[in-house]
Amino acid sequence: MARIMSIDYGKKRTGIAVTDPLQMIANGLTTVDTPQLFDFIADYLTKEQVERIVVGYPKQTNGEDSENMKRIKPFVNRLRKLYPQITVELYDERFTSVLAHRAIIESGISRKARQDKALVDKISATIILQDYMETLSPLQ
Repeated sequence: MARIMSIDYGKKRTGIAVTDPLQMIANGLTTVDTPQLFDFIADYLTKEQVERIVVGYPKQTNGEDSENMKRIKPFVNRLRKLYPQITVELYDERFTSVLAHRAIIESGISRKARQDKALVDKISATIILQDYMETLSPLQ
């Protein structure tokens, strides 16, 4: 099987998570400066097989698109054009940053380490991927 990749796209930084090849476990991979994102993805895809890319879909609490969506739509369109063999999906990412902050605090990480926004982005991507995988699970 191939991996599933999750992207928490941001204006400055983008968090990335991937599954194991059996698509059982979501793991935070890294955080990439957004201008280098396509280079990172191209390099990663030469090393690993990915069948699906799940991009966080930023919605406001009222269900409307957030301001970041104007950057995500062109990003998703370009991904689909560059990699037509890979399914690219949007997945609701509401509250993932809040959940990521909570997970960091509950893990006992020091106050200084908690200020690392790259860590929050990577954990957010992991939460998006884990939630997405739960929607695929036949055990529900």
